Amino acid sequence: MRLTRPAVLATFLFAAAAHAGGKNIRYLDLINRAHDSVISLEVAPAGSDAFQEKPLGAPLRGGSDSTTIEIAGESCLYDIRFKFRNGRTLVYKDVDICSGGKLAIRPLPRDTSWLVRSQLPAAQYAGGQVP
Repeated sequence: MRLTRPAVLATFLFAAAAHAGGKNIRYLDLINRAHDSVISLEVAPAGSDAFQEKPLGAPLRGGSDSTTIEIAGESCLYDIRFKFRNGRTLVYKDVDICSGGKLAIRPLPRDTSWLVRSQLPAAQYAGGQVP
């Protein structure tokens, strides 16, 4: 009985010290609704190019396969880059991992020629109009 209190106190102090010295850890649930498998995942603070790879273990198969990743950092907003088995890459910018913690990876369009157009002024998009 005499050793119980010091052991509990030591455990509590160790846990408090570990928590105080570590970064905030948050979790993001990913659901792959795309048609192809995600083979690589990288995360960077929003607006930076400091992408760091997060291990997936096995490829995240298309058609609603899901996984949870751990993100350690002080920020809530991150850019997330996915690389697919077919060689395509998709970047989601400003993903808020603090309010929700879920992200569905949407299917990429097969024809992306409409994405490559000359630079148009942003004012054309202001009213929700797409040229």
